[in-house]
Amino acid sequence: MTHMTPTTRAAVVLGVAVALTVGLAVAPARAHAAPVDPSSTSVTASPTTASSPPARSSKSAERAIAAFTSRGERGSTGSPVSPDPASTSVPTVTTPAAVSQTIRSTPTTTLFRGGLYVDPAGEAARAATTLTSEGRTAEAAAARTISKQPVATWLGSWLTDAQLVKKIDGTVAAAEKVGATPLFVTYNIPNRDCGSHSAGGSADNAAYLRWNSLVASRLAGHRVAVVVEPDALTLISNCPEQTSGREATIASAVATLADAGVPAYLDAGNSNWVPPQTMAARLKAAGVDRARGFATNVSNYYPVESERVYAEKVSQATGGARYVIDTSRNGRGWKGTWCNAPGAGLGVVPSVQTGTTKLDALLWIKTPGASDGECNGGPAAGKWHASYAVQLVANRATG
Repeated sequence: MTHMTPTTRAAVVLGVAVALTVGLAVAPARAHAAPVDPSSTSVTASPTTASSPPARSSKSAERAIAAFTSRGERGSTGSPVSPDPASTSVPTVTTPAAVSQTIRSTPTTTLFRGGLYVDPAGEAARAATTLTSEGRTAEAAAARTISKQPVATWLGSWLTDAQLVKKIDGTVAAAEKVGATPLFVTYNIPNRDCGSHSAGGSADNAAYLRWNSLVASRLAGHRVAVVVEPDALTLISNCPEQTSGREATIASAVATLADAGVPAYLDAGNSNWVPPQTMAARLKAAGVDRARGFATNVSNYYPVESERVYAEKVSQATGGARYVIDTSRNGRGWKGTWCNAPGAGLGVVPSVQTGTTKLDALLWIKTPGASDGECNGGPAAGKWHASYAVQLVANRATG
């Protein structure tokens, strides 16, 4: 993805600033473990999972936008951008429609140029360090094995605005230093997880869209990809009373990301949840036409081929939307439960695809080793499940 022009970046900043000042009003609106606090090195640290997210400082958001405004006056190398005094041509302004078309048409080799980013300070790496210090050699080795693969960085209400900006900026800078592409996950929709193991999220739709605008402002102008709100659309079938108007909320969030030039993949469940035609209708209502495409099998266990059959049907029903598949824990297929499934194993390692189908990449979107919740012997959602990580590595897919 190419960098945005200064004019376009300024437009994004203005839109984000307005959103933060006046709020965004929309119609009122399974289970994924929220990652542990990135600042914690404890394998038992857990994020807040109460239904009300922690209070955020409006001043930190203002500082973030002010910093982004300043950064928007500079090119990708950090040098000031000045108009050519000899030029009489009118600068090209990229329209939202043009940005969306670029997002949809960019080759995967360009979108993921340099390969997928491996975070040396990711959750598995931190767990490995802690477990080593505690003398838990086998568990540390499993965590270290997982840490060597590119895993998505999850963003949600366990981060304050200041922490959110620091996390995004640090990850993007580190990825750009090695020329790789980082993958993020937004996981902050109101009534997240229908109040189950990973309950929480933004207080309401307006707060969510303000938060999403801040995320978009930090990602604008960088080569990144984002998976939008795992389970948010599929859970409409499970808790309709808590998800009223959700498609419109996600559509607004996706539009903000698209205007910032950020390719997004809307979560589309898996091959054994919502029928393809039903999911396609929800994706359309949620703005998939402005996104890169959709994601399947997030945090689940279904085989790649089952997911590809499902995803191709959804793609056809959405006008050819592209897709990615989560292979983080599908090495042994479905094991009868989604929550810390016994007998599960790591799937094939992440890779960018260049074939003739609509498949962009096989990704580790879920963090292998992070607990789904207090089920099948697991700790609370988001805590590192050391013994489970050992199992996942022992049962990993071969080939």
